[in-house]
Amino acid sequence: MSHMTPMSPVTHHDPMRDMTPNLPDVVAELRTLFERYEHALEHKLVDVLDDTFWRSPHTIRYAMHENGYGFDEIHAHRVRRPPGPGIKEKRLRLEILTLGRDFATVNLEFKLRGHDLVGRQSQTWVRFPDAGWKVVSAHVSTVNPAPVW
Repeated sequence: MSHMTPMSPVTHHDPMRDMTPNLPDVVAELRTLFERYEHALEHKLVDVLDDTFWRSPHTIRYAMHENGYGFDEIHAHRVRRPPGPGIKEKRLRLEILTLGRDFATVNLEFKLRGHDLVGRQSQTWVRFPDAGWKVVSAHVSTVNPAPVW
């Protein structure tokens, strides 16, 4: 009979397995990259937006009105998107979680511009040896005012 113990992050210092949460320098790196991405969204800087995402057919971005499967679809959406102020009126909560030096999630809750709705944005980031930090999966949605089930 095996005994199960609760899973906890690995905290030994093997650089290939270190999953220490929220190392301050890594959190600062991700915060800078996230703010760069947000600035590019507001100003429709397609090159910066593209540079943020992993150039792979495996990258996924679920947005409000479309699903982007693969970098090429995500890029095509960015090119079609009209310039403008974007959907975020005000940030409500930003959470950055890093695990070790090569994996992170960024989650943002925001007030949707012109609507009485809360939006949510999530990104999964991976640091690649040849490309640096890239978003491999992203999702943007709103919270329904009432449960749908």
